[in-house]
Amino acid sequence: MKKAKDAKPKDSKDAKRDKADKLGKDAYAEQLEALQLELNDLARWLQHTGKRLVVVVEGRDTAGKGGVIAAISDTLNPRQCHTVALGKPSEREKTQWYFQRYVPHLPAAGEIVLFDRSWYNRAGVERVMGFCTEAETEAFLKQAPVFERMLVDDGILLFKYWLTVDQAQQEERFAERVADPLKRWKLSPIDVQARTKYAEYGKARDAMLKATHHKQTPWVLVDFNDQRRGRLTLIRHLLDHIPDRKVPQTRMSFAPLGHPPLRETFGTALKPIAPFKV
Repeated sequence: MKKAKDAKPKDSKDAKRDKADKLGKDAYAEQLEALQLELNDLARWLQHTGKRLVVVVEGRDTAGKGGVIAAISDTLNPRQCHTVALGKPSEREKTQWYFQRYVPHLPAAGEIVLFDRSWYNRAGVERVMGFCTEAETEAFLKQAPVFERMLVDDGILLFKYWLTVDQAQQEERFAERVADPLKRWKLSPIDVQARTKYAEYGKARDAMLKATHHKQTPWVLVDFNDQRRGRLTLIRHLLDHIPDRKVPQTRMSFAPLGHPPLRETFGTALKPIAPFKV
């Protein structure tokens, strides 16, 4: 039986070359800072124009969805830039129109919404793990382009990114999550089961891309085998595909206080707790 394309293993030389090519922390931090300044320009432009931005970030488990969303949102106003990462639907939500629970999270004027997984759960994890029927999946694949066309027609700027990752990298990241207690929350029983379905996820992904990649709402695939480089690539693409983002900045005066700085004192019996000892 012919192996699926996604299941092709990498040899040790490929793996060593990939590690050698990975972007270092210092170079990454320098490039990211420059991009984050541009992201702040984008945020001001959105507020100035009232435009709305939706970024859908999809990909396999461990691809790096949360990391790139954090890189985008880290220096932005959390009242303007919102991350949406919905859990499994409630019993009531299961009886609703599939897209219904995502609609309340769409942005108002001047806002950014970053979907850490999205309505595309139906075409991916739900389909592969048997959480929905094939009929429900087929209905979704027909409705998703219509739903997204409505968003775009209403003026929403919609970007859809699929983060690509080879199984060797995925396994390495799974092992890291098992070993690191600070990352173990990222590993769910479903993730463990999904390890054996790498090829099936690839097949479901291809069906999803074929049905939902359109001129007005295209998918963009970004290589995330090197997560740092992948973040920079995605952010650069996002910035390059949004119109002129420069708007005049209001100059703020910052006059001297006119008196020595005051210490914070309390007119009650309440006092700060003892400082942490190192």
